[in-house]
Amino acid sequence: MPSSPTSIEAKIDEFLRYLAVSRGSSPLTIRNYGHYLRRLLEFMISRNVEPDISLISPQLVQEYRQHIASLSDGKGGTLSRRTQGYHAIALRSFLKWLTKQDYVVMAADKIELPKVNDRQVKFLTEEQVERLLAAPTLSNLSGRRDKALLEVMFSTGLRVSEVCKLDREKVDLERREFGVIGKGGHARVVFLSERAAEWIRQYLGARRDHYAPLFIRHKGKLDITSEDDDMRLSPRSVQRMVKKYVKKIKLPVDATPHVLRHSFATDLLVSGADLRSVQEMLGHKNVATTQIYTHVTNQRLKEVHDSFHNRHQTPVKTSQEE
Repeated sequence: MPSSPTSIEAKIDEFLRYLAVSRGSSPLTIRNYGHYLRRLLEFMISRNVEPDISLISPQLVQEYRQHIASLSDGKGGTLSRRTQGYHAIALRSFLKWLTKQDYVVMAADKIELPKVNDRQVKFLTEEQVERLLAAPTLSNLSGRRDKALLEVMFSTGLRVSEVCKLDREKVDLERREFGVIGKGGHARVVFLSERAAEWIRQYLGARRDHYAPLFIRHKGKLDITSEDDDMRLSPRSVQRMVKKYVKKIKLPVDATPHVLRHSFATDLLVSGADLRSVQEMLGHKNVATTQIYTHVTNQRLKEVHDSFHNRHQTPVKTSQEE
């Protein structure tokens, strides 16, 4: 029996297609939104409520959120407030989209997002970055690839998914710049340091293959019949690679590819770059997202203030000294 035109299941599928085609959302975002929204569908069925978009009400949403708050996180606890917030964000986006499609549904702004603590940004110091960049062994092709990859990530602040999508013909090593399509299909230009460009040259100069991806896997023998994307390094492989080198040099920070992105942004801000420029380089849609780095740099600014301003001040005499 075909589903109703206003069934939640049918509308979820349409919404996810909209995210993929019109919004250019990443596969991970689409998967997560689908997961969160289907939890609402399962909740309505479990409560014997017809799974129709017109029946999403404030009372139902309140009960649903209480249900989400009680779910196990698989680690002996319940879902974090941040994860609960992701469910609310997905539902708000879904309702906004339905409204734009002229369906009469609950207003999205009736869903309040839970307050969560500010996200703590992990980043590496300059000395830790240099140690990590120097960690790969350069005696083999995999090591040269890893060296070039680490240099590119710190030089550009690219997301791990973005760096894995790079093709060598699209990277202009002479101008040391290239374009990427980031989250939501937003295009931006990123820039390479001279050092990163040189390590890419050395890595590509040592390769003897025809594959288009800038970074490929090198385990085992190359199969000349493999397709480009079969050889492309995956985000998971890059995450494992970074973790390997963090362990090798015994870094006190649990660094990931995203920590390198944080380190790139923090380094720019501490060096005097303005927030809007960093926003552009990171590919953030809203400057508010970039502002998570300001509390990291505030301490550094305070140290600069203390060093260069306080030396001009005459100590204030206490009443006893007077």
